[in-house]
Formats: sequence, C-alpha cells, structure tokens
Amino acid sequence: MKKQGRGFSLAAMSLRLLCPIHFQAILLLFIALLHVKTPTIFAGSSTSTFSYFGGNETDHQALLAFKKQITHDPVNILSSWNDSLHFCEWEGVTCGHKHRRVIVLDLSSRGLVGSLSPFIGNLSFIRVIQLYNNTIGGQIVDEVGRLLRLRVLGLSINSFQGKIPANLSHCSKLKSLAVGKNNLSGSIPKELASLSELEFLAVRNNNLTGGIPPFIGNLSSLQVFSAAYNALGGHIPDALGQLRSLNSLGLMSNELSGLIPPSLYNLSSLVTLSFPRNDLSGSLPADLFLTLPHLQWFQIYQNKFTGPLPISLSNASELSWLEANENNFTGKLSVNFGGLQHLKFLFIHGNNLGSGDDDEMNFFQSLANCSSLQKLTLDANQFEGTLPNVLGNFSTQLTFFAIDHNLIFGEIPSGIGNLVNLNNLYMDGNKFTGIIPSDIGNLQKLQRFSLSNNRLSGRLPITLGNLSLLNELSLNNNKLQGTIPSSIEKCQNLLLLDLSQNNLNGTIPKQLFAISMLSIGLNLAQNFFVGSLPSEVGKLVHLAMLNLSENKLSGKIPSSLGSCISLEYLYVEGNLFQGEIPTSLSSLRGIQVMDLSRNNFSSQIPNFLEKLSLKNLNLSFNDFQGEVPTKGVFANANSISVVGNIRLCGGISKLMLPSCLTKKEKKTKWSLTLTIVISVACVLLVVATVSFFLFYWCKNIRKDESSGSTLRKSLLKVSYQMLLKATDGFSLTNLIGAGSFGSVYIGILGEDGSIVAVKVLNLQRQGAFRSFISECDALKNIRHRNLVKIITSCSSVDFQGNDFKALVYEFMPNGSLEKWLHMDLETDTEQAEIQNLNLLQRTNIAIDVACALDYLHHHCPVPVVHCDLKPSNILFDYDMTAHVGDFGLAKLLSKLTIPKQSSSIGIKGTIGYIPPEYGLGSELSNKGDVYSYGILLLEMITGKRPTNHMFEGGFSLHRYASMAFPNCVMEIVDSKLLNNVDEVIDNHNFSPTNRKEECLISMVKVGVACSVDLPQERWDISKAISELHLVRDILLGSSS
Repeated sequence: MKKQGRGFSLAAMSLRLLCPIHFQAILLLFIALLHVKTPTIFAGSSTSTFSYFGGNETDHQALLAFKKQITHDPVNILSSWNDSLHFCEWEGVTCGHKHRRVIVLDLSSRGLVGSLSPFIGNLSFIRVIQLYNNTIGGQIVDEVGRLLRLRVLGLSINSFQGKIPANLSHCSKLKSLAVGKNNLSGSIPKELASLSELEFLAVRNNNLTGGIPPFIGNLSSLQVFSAAYNALGGHIPDALGQLRSLNSLGLMSNELSGLIPPSLYNLSSLVTLSFPRNDLSGSLPADLFLTLPHLQWFQIYQNKFTGPLPISLSNASELSWLEANENNFTGKLSVNFGGLQHLKFLFIHGNNLGSGDDDEMNFFQSLANCSSLQKLTLDANQFEGTLPNVLGNFSTQLTFFAIDHNLIFGEIPSGIGNLVNLNNLYMDGNKFTGIIPSDIGNLQKLQRFSLSNNRLSGRLPITLGNLSLLNELSLNNNKLQGTIPSSIEKCQNLLLLDLSQNNLNGTIPKQLFAISMLSIGLNLAQNFFVGSLPSEVGKLVHLAMLNLSENKLSGKIPSSLGSCISLEYLYVEGNLFQGEIPTSLSSLRGIQVMDLSRNNFSSQIPNFLEKLSLKNLNLSFNDFQGEVPTKGVFANANSISVVGNIRLCGGISKLMLPSCLTKKEKKTKWSLTLTIVISVACVLLVVATVSFFLFYWCKNIRKDESSGSTLRKSLLKVSYQMLLKATDGFSLTNLIGAGSFGSVYIGILGEDGSIVAVKVLNLQRQGAFRSFISECDALKNIRHRNLVKIITSCSSVDFQGNDFKALVYEFMPNGSLEKWLHMDLETDTEQAEIQNLNLLQRTNIAIDVACALDYLHHHCPVPVVHCDLKPSNILFDYDMTAHVGDFGLAKLLSKLTIPKQSSSIGIKGTIGYIPPEYGLGSELSNKGDVYSYGILLLEMITGKRPTNHMFEGGFSLHRYASMAFPNCVMEIVDSKLLNNVDEVIDNHNFSPTNRKEECLISMVKVGVACSVDLPQERWDISKAISELHLVRDILLGSSS
C-alpha cells in the first residue's frame, strides 16, 4: 500500500512520448499547407446525388469502402458520409483545391470500431491519415504502401495486429509514422531505412521483438524515436549517435542490455532520454550533463547502472525530471543541486548511495534552492547522519518526500512543518530518536505518513488531529509512550492506523472508533493498553483487520464487534479477556483468521464458528469446555488450535481429545473415580511407608562403599536447598540469562567447587512444565561433544511450599553465538572488537552445530527434533567449541512417545527461524531443524538477523542471500569478515582474498540450500557437513 504515488512518472512519460510537441507541430504544419476549403457551390447544393464525380470517383468509392469496414460508430461521425454531400464535405475529410482529391483523413478519437479497408490505397493524393485513439483492428494493409504522397500516418492507440508493412518504405515522403499502442509483432522492418525524410517514429507499446536496427541511425532527419514497452533485446546500436537532430529517445521497458553507447552522449540536441526497465549496466560518464546541456527528462530507473551519480548533474540547468532509482549507484552524493531551478522530480531511491562521511547529508543544503521541487525520493539507500534543519526551507511545492530505510539518526527537524503541501511523507526504517515534533500538525494536506521502525519516544502529539486528510498513519515499532490522544477522532479519512509495538498505555479511547472510514486495518498490538474494549468498536463497519494482541485488555468481548461485518482478520491473543465468545460474531461472514488464544475465555465453543469462512482459528490456552465442533474450520486439524483447554472433548480424531461422556456415563464415572481415589490413597500410603524403610536401609549400606564416584554421579540427587546455596540465593549477581520459560544462574556445586549453570523454570509461565519434561526426555539418553551436557535435575518444593523445578548443566564460559554475532557496538566498542569471529571460527561453529543436529537426527536411540535452533541456543566452552542447548521445545520422533502435531498455530519456536511448513500445520520433522540451521548459517555469514527490518513484505534473509548467490556474495557478507584475510592460510594456487570468496560462496550455498521453502528440497544435514568440511580444508590450505 506504500508509495502508490510513484506511478505518476510512468503515466506522465507515456503521455509525453505519445503526443510530443514535435509531432503536433508537424501535423499542424501539414494540415495548414494542404487544407483548401471546398468551394461554396458544393456546400450550398441541395442535390441529393451527384453524377459529376468524374476522375474523383476513385476517392469516393475508397471512402465508402472505408466506411463499410467500420462496424461501430458511437458518435455517428460517418452519418454525413452519404450522397447528399460531396465527399469533400464529409466529416473528417479534407480535399485539395486544384484536383478535388482527398488529401487529409482525420477521424482521431471518435470511438470507431472495425478494420482498415485495402481500398484506402486508392487515395493516391492523400498526405495525412490520422486514425489514432480508436479501436480499429486487423492488419495494417499493404495497400498503404501505395500512397506515395503520404507525409503523416497516425494509427496509434488502436487494435492493429500482425507486422509493420515493409512496403511502407515506398512512402518516401513520410515524415511521421506513429503505430504505437497496438498489438503489432515481429521486428522493425529494415526496409524503413529508405525513409530519409522521417522525423517522427513511434512504435511503442506493441509486441515487437528482435533488436533496434542500426539503420535507424541513418534516418538523419529523425527527431523523435519511441520504441518503449516492447520486447526489443540486444544492445543499443552505436549508430544512434549519428542522429544529430534527435531530441527525444524513448526505449523504456524492453530487454536491452550492455552499455549505453558513448556516441549518444554527444547528441547535444537531446531533450528527453528514457531507458528505464531494461538490463543496462555500466557507469555514467562524469561529464554526461555537460555534453547533453538541454536535457530535461532523464529516466534510467530499474537497470543495473553502477558507480556514482555524475558530478556534472550540478550543471543540468534545464533538467526537470530525473529518475535514477533502483540501480546500483554507490558513493557519496556530491552533487550541488543549487543551479537546478527547473528540477521538479528527483527519484534516486533503491540504490546504495552513501559514504558514511560526516558531511554525508550536505547535499540537502543545495536541494533547498530547488524552488520547483515537487517530489523527492531518497529511500532505500545508505545515507547516514542527521536530517539537516534546512529541510524546513525546502520548496513549498514539495508534495512527496521519502527518506525511509536509510541510516538517518537524531531528531526530526521541527521545520518539517513548513512543507505545507506534502501529501506523502515516508521516514520509516531509520534510527530517529526524540519526539514527533508537534508542528507535524501543520501538514494538513498529508495523506500518507510513516515513521515506523525507528526509536522515537515521548507522547503522540495532539496536533495529529489536524491531519484531516490522512489516509494511512504508521508509527509502529518505536518507543512511544502515553495514551492515544482523543484528537485522533478528527482524522476522519484514515484507512489504516498502525500504533503497534510501542509503550502506549491507558485505555483505548472511544473517539478512535468514531473514524468510520478505517478499512485497511487498526493495529494496536504489543502495547500496554488496559481496560475493556469499548462497545463503540462496532462503528468500524468497513474494517478488514483488527489487531489488539499482546496488551492487558480485560472484560468481555463486546457484542457490538459483530457489527464489523467487513472484518477478515481478528487478533486479540495475549490479553485478559474472559467470558463467552459473543453470538453476534456469527455476523462476521467474511472472517478468515481469528486468534483468541492466551486469554481467559470460558464456556463452550459456539457452533456458529463452523459456518464462518475461517481459514485459521486459534482458541488455545483458554478455559473452554465441552465438545469441540467438527464441521467447517474444525474439520481441518491444520487450521485450528485448541491446546491448553483441558476441559475440552470430542472434535475430529486428529485433535486427539478425549471422548465426551453422556450424563449417565458422567455419574458412573464420578462414583468410579471416588472409589479409585480412595483405593489409590491407601496404596500410596503403604508404598510410602515401605519406601521410607528401604531408603534408610540403602543409605546405611552405601556408607560402606567406596566414595570415588565422579561429580556427575554425586549430583544425581540435588535439593532445592543445595541449589539455593550454590547460586547465592538465586541472586541477581549470579543471573547470567533469561529465556522463554525460566532464568539461568551460575553456581558452584559440590565439594570440589565445580562451576555449573542452573536453569530455574518459571512454572507460572504457560508451557514451562512441558518445557521441563521435554528437555528431560530429550537429554536423558543422549551424549555428544556438541550438545550442552545436563548434569542433573531437581524436582522439589521451595521453602514456601511452591513447586520448584530446575536443570543443572555444564557451565559454558564463553557465552552464546548471539552475543558474539550481535554485540552492541554502541555500548561496548572495545569488547565488540575483541569478540569478532573470523571466518575459520565461524566455519568451525557451523560444523559443530551441524554435527550436533546430525547426531540428534540420525544417531540417537530415539531421533530428536530440536525445534528452536537459534544463536542464543548455541553456547561456547573454554576453547570455543560450540554446543547446542535449550531443548525446552524438543520433540522425540517416536510414535510411542509423541502424537502427531496437528496444529499450525500451536507450533512453538522463534520468529525468523521457524520453517514455513510449521505455520501451515505440517508435522514436526528434522527438515524443520535443517531450515533453522540454514537461516542460522546465513546469519553468521551476513551478520543480519532474519528479523532485520529490511526483511519485510515477503523479502527474507533466504531470498536476500539467494539473490546474491553466487556473483554478488561478497556484497552481503558481514563487514567484519572482510577486514582480515590473514586468517586464510595461503598456498600456491590463489590469493587469500580469492580463497575467502570461494569459501563464502560455498557457505552461502549451504545456507540457501538448507533454508528453501519446500522441506523435500532441503539438504540433509550430513550433506551440509561434507560441504563445510571442504570449506574448512580450503581455509586451512589442505585442499586445492
């Protein structure tokens, strides 16, 4: 939905090349020279028929034949074409004075439908044929080539098919040939080379193939050549540089490749130069705008140009439109824009511009002098620095400003409120800090405004209410605080409001729901909102997406929510809602996704949910009870989740819920249960008594045995008191980490003072107990050098009688891979330099982790799927050997020990590392771990987390790497890996730099192959190990 306004450049360019000034001048010239008014004797005659056509009968019959081929004439333009008038008086027909023959046929833009009659070739005196902007189809008949006096042929914007007739070359006096916007195919015929007087050639918007023929360069009178929107390939011929009269060249949207021929840069008459959407490459000459001093339009976007933008751009005093976006331009923007007084549109987004220099943003000073500037896009580059205050002095004509996805930091200049004509403002994906300036409220024409993914703080300014024309407001993923101002109600044109992932609090104001235009979405997720959901939410009858998840909202879901009949996505998970699901939600006939998980909903699951068009339904971790429906969305186990509702029964068999009991069975079961409880209690009392005596008997026997057992054996039984002492009372000083289900403390255990890591489970957290059981099950029978060793476990009670569970591990002194990869450079620069992992170390780590997975998948007594492989779960011992830890989500792949996973919503893991098939409800498999491993490996190579802000809208770390593989791998590699080539041990075959590149390409290959979307196409982990061993051999110089 972002930046839809950027389509304006294409439309404007299309209009310019379709109806250029030069062509209009030519047409008017011809009509003025050739038009001779028919004598009044014919105009005043009332004779119904004429018998005196004589030698002009040929033209008469040709025109009637043309009329006969027209099947639809919506404005009755041809109604005058009858024998009540001389044909020279017919609408659209002009005759010459001397011979009374047709010299002009102009029926442009009359909505005519039909085909072109071959008898048009009999109009032997005709000079101008203008039929553009109709719906005339069929082929351009060869008979047109017989019109030897023809100067202008205008057939653009019709439905002509077939090829451009080669015999048009017989029309040697042709000055203008326009056949654009048809369905023509084939190549540009070489026979047109004989049209030496041609000044205007437009073949754009067809299906032409082949290349641009070099003979075009011989058309010495050519002023305009437009061949955009075809499938022309090959290189731009150097011969075009011979067209000394050329002032407009349009080759947009073809398949051209290679370099722009240098000869084109010598065509000083050029006014328009347009090459976008091709495959052109190379750099632009530094003096480009000196050799093309009259250039007004320059479009080269969506190509592969490299290098800096030409410094001579400072001299392009006549330039009004520059589009160089979406290329590979690099370096510092050193252009002085101060002399570009006619510049209206400057688009340079989607490059790699930026140098990191302190004066990086100085070019803003000169942009302030561009008094005609209307649209400016600098986004998706590498600009770094603060946004200068001079921004407030920019042209008040500026309507579109985008600087998002750069490295801009510091505060937003308050002077931005001076740009009163802005209607699109994009500043998201930077590092802005401070507050949103209140004078943003001066931008009363603003329609789209995004500041998301920054570090802004403070409160939402009340002046946001002044932006009454606003359609989209995105402030998500910042650190904004306070409440939503009630003035937001004045933004009555809002279609999208995203305030998610902030620190907003208080209640949701009722005024928010007075914005009845909200339709795209309302996202308030991951804040600290409290209170109930106001009943006024029912006013949002056009809303498609409502996300209130991860807040502290409570109370019941208001029945008025059922009035939101356009709702397709409803997310309220992670709140404190309670009560029943209101029956009014049965009105949400278009709902596709509904997530009510992790609340306190109760009562039965309503049957009306079966009848909704739901594709995904998550009711997990509530207090629902009774029978689960079996129809609709409930018929597909992959589309629902009901886990964590212990009082549910029934449902389809794949949910593996207990059967529901009848009333009689319930009564019988209660009596039976009471009997069993009493019996079991008695048995347990007896067992406990016997166990007590056996325990002391065994204890006395063991006193006589040798005490030379290992630490592991002596710690098979540890108590809460022992762990309390070992960790100094679980003090904050000993706290070394915290995870999803607990905290980890360093401790000294045993008489010999062994250092251990104690993971204490937070049993108040849902899933913690299951995590404890999973980890015990997974680790009790597995041993491997690259797995974190579990020493013992403790299941006891603390001094307050609360359940206590802990796991004791071998201590890993060198921390996690997360810490080594993503040390905060701003807070600890010196430590970050020490902790830089070189390529050999990263390769060893990758091999260690892969070996651990290979053991878990293929060599365990029971295969294990880890389910949560990520950098924070990779730990290092004293010699930096990697160990895989945290098996809290692990699953044993045994039909006897685990049921099949059937809920896509219930799958756990870490965002960014979860394989896509888990989200679709697929069963757990080792291929899921392989996917996580592939992402982990790519993160180690690129230094980028898979949750990096650049990976949005379907663009992922996997795709980022696969697009770079193999030729551009070095462009995505973590910069810290490029600073040192000494780590590669040289041999006589190739340089360390080349060897490093070969190794990195191989590692990216492994990462990409392991993280493809389809599980069956991923490598087995053993294949990854083999490939990585080859990489290590190259690094160590043992492979050629």
